Amino acid sequence: MNIGIVCYPTFGGSGVVATELGKALAQKGHKVHFITYSQPVRLDFFNENLFYHQVYIPNYPLFQYRPYELALTSKMVNVVKYEKLDLLHVHYAIPHASAAYMAKQILKSEGISIPVITTLHGTDITLVGKDPSFAPVVTFSINESDGVTAVSESLRKDTYSHFKIRNGIEVIPNFIDLERFKKQKKEHFKRAICPHGEKLLVHTSNFRKVKRIEDVLYTFSKVVKEIPAKLLLVGDGPERSNLEALCRELGTCEDVSFIGKIDAVEEVLSVSDLFLMPSEKESFGLAALEAMACEVPVVSSDAGGIPEVNVHGKTGFISKIGDVEDMAKNALFVLDDDNLPSFKANALARAKEFDLSQILPLYEGYYHKIVEKVKGAKV
Repeated sequence: MNIGIVCYPTFGGSGVVATELGKALAQKGHKVHFITYSQPVRLDFFNENLFYHQVYIPNYPLFQYRPYELALTSKMVNVVKYEKLDLLHVHYAIPHASAAYMAKQILKSEGISIPVITTLHGTDITLVGKDPSFAPVVTFSINESDGVTAVSESLRKDTYSHFKIRNGIEVIPNFIDLERFKKQKKEHFKRAICPHGEKLLVHTSNFRKVKRIEDVLYTFSKVVKEIPAKLLLVGDGPERSNLEALCRELGTCEDVSFIGKIDAVEEVLSVSDLFLMPSEKESFGLAALEAMACEVPVVSSDAGGIPEVNVHGKTGFISKIGDVEDMAKNALFVLDDDNLPSFKANALARAKEFDLSQILPLYEGYYHKIVEKVKGAKV
């Protein structure tokens, strides 16, 4: 197939998933055209089936804010016409789904039919999309899409509860590339961080309030009182200065390291013993899945789609949002030397269920289903 993918090109979850999906489709022989304002960060290798079309946004003095949605619409029209695309797959509803609808109507006026599939990723529904400034457009765009997917059953339910959606929504979960995310031999790294055999806990995120990283620090402060342990905080964001202050307040700074953003996060995960994810909202829990693929069990909250990934009592444990006492108790149970090996093995086994090779055929099948549906409606 000849597929157009519209996404944000940044490190955010939706952009990463869209880019990795496109790369996998290209390796299967599909032609994949990325349409966005800069080259996606994960679009980092050459393949004869991969193409990138930059959306140029003119900067006229008349506009206080550059009209990205209009420029994106025009670029989609151009790419569909001249690259003869079979379908458009847009990731994250705002503003991609509405721009795709406008492009579809323009193309229709020229006698060209293009199916549009919208994939919902999370905050486009649970946070940004609910804003009254966007909600009517989000609702309309989802209902006018030829196909809609969500990355978890939780997000599917949230979409139906927050918006008046008439369209069907297919759940196709996020995936993991087990060729990249796997346990690596980094014992020297582990010895440098934990020179006395301490257990190593880790958290990765964008350090926003919704991630509740203060709960990571509270949980760790209780764990380290019981067993020798270290904590790595991977990432950066608006909450970092508050977290550093809390670390000093709790007296755990000697055992906590803020190591910033790291591209090769799998190397850190490879030496970790436990992943902490106390989020308030989480549409899927991709970071937890990445940890599990590296044989790291997870202690998490019960937010959103996390329970669809982390199996309570098997790959780790799930606590109520904000219950740091329970998270600390569960962390200590997992980290016990008698329990840890089985949790590690179970985490890897669960991650294999989300391997890219398992999820890619679901997208391919859905693509064919929607293309055939649109063709049938046209006839």
